[in-house]
Amino acid sequence: MVKREDLNHPQVSGNKWWKLKYNLEEAIGQGHDTLLTFGGPYSNHVYATAAAANENGLKGIGIIRGEETLPLNATLSFAKRQGMAVHYVSRERYRGKTDPRFVQGLRNRFGNFYLIPEGGTNGPAIKGCEEWARELGNTIGFDCLCLPVGTGGTMAGMVRVLTDKQVVGFSSLKGGGFLDQEVGQWAGDGPRNWRIETGYHFGGYGKAGRGLMDFILEFEKAHQVPLDPVYTGKMMFGVFDLIAKGAIGRGKRVLALHTGGLQGRAGFNF
Repeated sequence: MVKREDLNHPQVSGNKWWKLKYNLEEAIGQGHDTLLTFGGPYSNHVYATAAAANENGLKGIGIIRGEETLPLNATLSFAKRQGMAVHYVSRERYRGKTDPRFVQGLRNRFGNFYLIPEGGTNGPAIKGCEEWARELGNTIGFDCLCLPVGTGGTMAGMVRVLTDKQVVGFSSLKGGGFLDQEVGQWAGDGPRNWRIETGYHFGGYGKAGRGLMDFILEFEKAHQVPLDPVYTGKMMFGVFDLIAKGAIGRGKRVLALHTGGLQGRAGFNF
């Protein structure tokens, strides 16, 4: 089974809708008029935050990793059309994005803002993903949940609630072993009913080989469900591979979670 959460909103789709839901509530409740967040030049999170800010009458600021490249790609062009101010920092400076001194420098430059971390993973985001998990558990019968993993927030929300299910995450990052610690920190002391597969990254974040692209095209032809090469395509490839190997799903009902991010297709040649 596939739960198509990519259909939940035309622009703030998939897990981003749930991760931003309570962040928006917090920002507006605290009287902020500006959201500031971080991401790479093809970030689903930057794309969704720009749309959410615009839809809610807020200003958006995107701190983008790397140098400006013109013409702008589809993601950053969209963000700017939504009214987001885009500012670039070097990759070296970007690595310090969680340093309080770096954040204070941003406040000195841009004034007061509500900060949402890279990927949107924070307490309000986990709260939204927990709500999403309860909805899934109450409306769909399944034994094993499969989903893509970027920063780990969505998976953490799922495992906190779905304690009677098996949860399998598929890292889109090369060297994604650190995600075990990230998810574990947010997941708390519940049962270890989850694991993260790190062998389906296809070269790393934002990378995709011909084998993955062919799989996506074949899957879409067979099932009429679009996938992106950054997250959902890798996850679905891994699901099919592990089922074929008998590593998941033997005698169980498997639910694959489509977490949106289809805007990422624009950076690839299909």
